[in-house]
Amino acid sequence: MRWIVALLAGLILVDPASAEGCTKSREYILGGLAGDLPAAAAQYQDLFKVCIQALSLPNVKDAYLLKDGGIAILPKQDSLTATAGTLAQFCQHFPKGRARFVTARERRRAVTVGLIVLLSSSGSASCKKIRGLAD
Repeated sequence: MRWIVALLAGLILVDPASAEGCTKSREYILGGLAGDLPAAAAQYQDLFKVCIQALSLPNVKDAYLLKDGGIAILPKQDSLTATAGTLAQFCQHFPKGRARFVTARERRRAVTVGLIVLLSSSGSASCKKIRGLAD
């Protein structure tokens, strides 16, 4: 019986990746929980502003700051056309940005803000590259 109570308490204490990931991920990163940061804290504050604005895009369910300086996007619709449209809108609004879409498979694995923050945006193309500008 004790192990059931301990399991339930553990599930309650796990910080699920849910509504308004921008704030949660910023606090996680700047709170030192993500380890050594590759950029200055001021750059994460700027990235936070981009993240908040990205939430207003039509196909964005939630967004998170990534430790490596990108934005992770959880799409409402996970189709090729919806993703392409969202990426085009993101790059139009944030030409120097780097967006990374969290796949359904990753969503099943990355259930905490801490795991999402550590995802890499290096596999995604920067908006400069997408728009045909030098990166």
